[in-house]
Amino acid sequence: MNQPLFSPQGVYAQGEGAPPRVISAPQRYIQGAGVLKSTGHYVKSLLKVSRPAIFASRRGLSTQGLEVEMSLKANGINSVTAQFGSECSLSEIDSHTETLREAGIDCLIAIGGGKVADTGKCIAHRLEIPVVVVPTLAATDAPCSALSVVYTPQGTTDHVQFFPQNPEMIVVDTDVIAAAGERYLVAGMGDAMATWYEADTCLHNPMARNSLGALPTLASVAIGEICARTLFEFGEAAAESVRAKQNSLALDKVVEANTLLSGLGFESGGLALAHAIAGGYPEIKIVHDNYLHGEMVAMGVMAQLAMQNSPDRERVARFFARVGLPIHLNQLSISAPNRDDIDKVIKLALSRPIAKNMPMPVTHATVKEAILSGDKLGLAVTNEIGDDAYRRLHD
Repeated sequence: MNQPLFSPQGVYAQGEGAPPRVISAPQRYIQGAGVLKSTGHYVKSLLKVSRPAIFASRRGLSTQGLEVEMSLKANGINSVTAQFGSECSLSEIDSHTETLREAGIDCLIAIGGGKVADTGKCIAHRLEIPVVVVPTLAATDAPCSALSVVYTPQGTTDHVQFFPQNPEMIVVDTDVIAAAGERYLVAGMGDAMATWYEADTCLHNPMARNSLGALPTLASVAIGEICARTLFEFGEAAAESVRAKQNSLALDKVVEANTLLSGLGFESGGLALAHAIAGGYPEIKIVHDNYLHGEMVAMGVMAQLAMQNSPDRERVARFFARVGLPIHLNQLSISAPNRDDIDKVIKLALSRPIAKNMPMPVTHATVKEAILSGDKLGLAVTNEIGDDAYRRLHD
């Protein structure tokens, strides 16, 4: 790859003193039941492109990809297709970049989960063309952000790549989300719940920086707050809707919270200990192989709130338990004999700059105490209200 990596810190963190407050967002966010079939109309009307590529997994190309292809054709636009392999890795990104460059495309439509979206953003950036993201899950806040997490071919994190701008368009069909698995939606709630608590932490720490290397805006923190409020109010009902494979008002609200509100809030509001710890859990192989990002973030939230002695600790733990998120270490398959692995998690968490966004000293000892304190609360809540929701999603 000849293109230099973009650094937002190099743009906003200029000179001495505090950087400016910055918020970053996609140009268009479109969400609703059945909007997938209008993707061609949106692309034609708003982007003025003539030769887009549809990028998805093999299954995605034969389902939602086919529907988007037909929508484009109905609007007089012929497209090409490219199949995502299995990982957002440099080898996959570079291979598709060269193939699609030769195809002469002027837009990339990435259809699928977080890794498809991240790979699509990387390819579009290299080709200097607009990217449209069509999520088929509401499991992460990746679709809206101006960054991608790039992995090794073996699936471990390699680096984070930043982009000068967010995706040009996000199209979220809630009928598609309703037909996806309940566990994915619930994992997205774990990721989204962190948005408020991390953004609020960053707002009240003058030394904290968001993902842009800037200070958080009041708007991004307010978005984080309404994100959490939406989850508390509608999260359980939304999970019930997906379990029944039915769309609903509750699902519509939670999809927006998981995708748009969390996407804007995490990137511009800032991250802290919850995501630092979540980024360390994949160091434990059984966790890496069996759990979703949002489930690891939920455990990170438990630890962060413990470190802060937050009055919301128990409320969050109870909500997580009711929707089926893990709230103690056993629910991440970390039992007493292998808890030494937590030291690996902590070492990696402390290496991430976002851990320093916490307003108190963050050391190996304090992080371990926070993780174990969160675990203790999680066990107490589980003993009181049970773990039926968790077992339903993981059995």
